[in-house]
This record gives sequence, structure tokens and C-alpha cells, in this order.
Amino acid sequence: MQELKEVRFNETEVLLKDSRVKSPILPEKRDQMNRAVTIQGNTIIEGAVYAQRLEIQNGDAEFLGAVFANLELHINTDAKGKIVFRKSVGSADSVVSRAKNANLLFASDINAKKVVLYNAFVAGSIYADEVVLENSIVIGGVFATQKISLKEAIVGTFNGASVEISSFAGLLLPSAFSIERLYAMPGTKFYNYSLADFGSLYRKLPQSKNSGKIKMDVEAVEIKTTLSTEEFQKTLLSYTVIGKVLAVDLLDTDKFQNHFLLTAASLNSQLLRVYDFGRDSEGKPIELSLEKIKDFFFDVLHGKIEVQDMDGNFDIKQLTKEM
Repeated sequence: MQELKEVRFNETEVLLKDSRVKSPILPEKRDQMNRAVTIQGNTIIEGAVYAQRLEIQNGDAEFLGAVFANLELHINTDAKGKIVFRKSVGSADSVVSRAKNANLLFASDINAKKVVLYNAFVAGSIYADEVVLENSIVIGGVFATQKISLKEAIVGTFNGASVEISSFAGLLLPSAFSIERLYAMPGTKFYNYSLADFGSLYRKLPQSKNSGKIKMDVEAVEIKTTLSTEEFQKTLLSYTVIGKVLAVDLLDTDKFQNHFLLTAASLNSQLLRVYDFGRDSEGKPIELSLEKIKDFFFDVLHGKIEVQDMDGNFDIKQLTKEM
């Protein structure tokens, strides 16, 4: 890769290919506020980026600093290769990627009016008015003031005015919320992974007996809650398996190490070193790098790593004996 020690940009557009930019790409005068930035491939930008419009035509591309696009951050549909954002990403309008062949990773939060992501891994959370996710994973939460659409996606939790799920959807935390009733397309599978033994699965070891994914029946798990003050009242619908979580909490669920695994993903961009996660079945040390965690959760999403179903019946006496 060509290393550019000194980068000079014109007033209206920045084109980068086969480049390493060591400085931020920030406007220094008013004429540069409307400057577009286009990444044509093989580019690393070490500083922060501000652009009127940021377009990524192809990978590989890596942004080590925060990124803000005033109008749009757009990744071309036919883009390929690895595209990584190490810090927060924001836009006054939209963040859009329908690139099904790109390896897209966000190591922190995304904040925009509209977020559309295909084949993406987000280690942080998404904050927007409208969010569309397909074949994607969000370790944190998906928070939308209007609509959330999930198709073949696993998220930590969600909270939106209107939520629609189709094909497959999963939750990493016990509960999620909406204002309107959640709509599930016919045939949709909806699971909760808060009691899955991700620690053993990550090490390629047998799963704990009292662990597994929980199949969620939208109508059965829906709970209506009204929050009110003297001047304000709001009704929320929650979709939760907290009853099962409380029952199984009689056991030592810390041995699943799910929180450690999820925290390692969400804080990865702030860690000074890569930590190991013990040893696998062959006695080899296991690193908790963000890329490895990403691959692990995509294997769960695609069924390459099979999480066992959890038995919905609990015998308190038996659980007490196993404590």
C-alpha cells in the first residue's frame, strides 16, 4: 500500500485509492464544508473524517478516527473487501450499505436519521429514526424513534415505535421493547440467547446442561407496561424471557461468560491489548479480538455454530441440588 506522507486536497472532492492518510480530513475553511470524500479502495485514514458525502466504492478501507457525513455515508452495492470503522460513525441524514459481498465492521456506535445495513457487524449500538438490518449483528441495542426492521439479524436489544421481524431474529439480552405491537412475518423464528453458553461455544467446548436459546412466542412473551408521571404517560410493550432468566439464575450463569464476551466486543476499540479467553478443546489459547468475535456471532447467525434449545421446564428442587 502506498503511504502518503503529505496529502493535498482540492476544494470540492477528495479521491483516495491505494493510500494511507495520516492526517484528519477536516474542513479548514467554509468552501471545504461541502467537500465529498470518495474511497476507491485500499485506503487507511488514521484521523477523523468530515465530509458532505462519504462514498466507499470498494474495499479494503479502514477508518481509525471518528467519521461524520453530513448528507450520507454510502457504501456501493457492488463493493467488496474489508471495510472497518474503528470509532463512532454519524450522519445528519443516512448511513447506508447494501453491499452483500463486503466485510463490514463498525467497532463503535452509529448515529443517523436512517441506517440501512446488510451483512454488517456493529460492536456498539445504533441510534436513528429508522433502522433496517439484514444478515447483520448488533452487540448493543437498536434504538429507533420510528421503525425497526430485522431480517436474519441478531441484536442485543431493541426499542422502537414500530418493529417488524422476518425470517429470523435473535436477542442477546432478556428483553426488548416497542410502542406498537411487534409484527412477525409468517414463518419467522424468534429466539432469545441470553441463557446460551457462548463461553463454551467460543472455546469449542460442550455447552452447559442448563443453557441454550429460548424460542419466543411474540404473543406469549408480550407484556404491557404503562409508565406515568403527573404530566406524562407512556405505554410500552416488552418482549421478555426474564422469568426463565430469574429461574435459571439460581445456577451460576457467570460460568457462561456471556457478559465478558459481549463486553469484549463492545469495548474492543478502547482496549489497549487483546485478551485471551482461556484455552480451547485442543489446549490452544483463544484471543478475544473483535474480528474473531464477529466471525463467531456470524457462525451462530448462519447456523454453523449450533446453540442448543433450552428446556422450558424447570424443576426448582433439581436446580437447588445442582447449585
